[in-house]
Amino acid sequence: MKMLGLDYGDRRIGVATSDIFGWTAQALETIERRGNGNEFERIRELVKEHEIGEIVVGLPKNMNGSVGPRGEICIEFADQLREELKMPVHLWDERLTTVSAERMLIEGDVSRKKRKGIVDKMAAALILQNFLDANSKR
Repeated sequence: MKMLGLDYGDRRIGVATSDIFGWTAQALETIERRGNGNEFERIRELVKEHEIGEIVVGLPKNMNGSVGPRGEICIEFADQLREELKMPVHLWDERLTTVSAERMLIEGDVSRKKRKGIVDKMAAALILQNFLDANSKR
């Protein structure tokens, strides 16, 4: 069963998908948030197009493990997804994934302008890969 990974942000949602075996995550796209709820429609389209069975949403926790205001927003988003799509939605600790994605892109000599469009979907891929690795049945 394929999974969708989401890095939910104020302006953009990074999207990644797994392979059919649940072994690897690949960055897919970035959804621009416009405040009109169109992101749910695009996620619904991606779920259908890629035959997704479950969704993983990154949960930004504070370094001490507590959930702050940003985390509460992500929990709300995950709850809305569950309700809208009627499918399992998991929350996964995403501490430092955006920082890691940014660092990988810098090391890959990707320009600042290009990084802006890539970092969110890379972070989504890291979130999903971490979830897959932690729940691996191999």
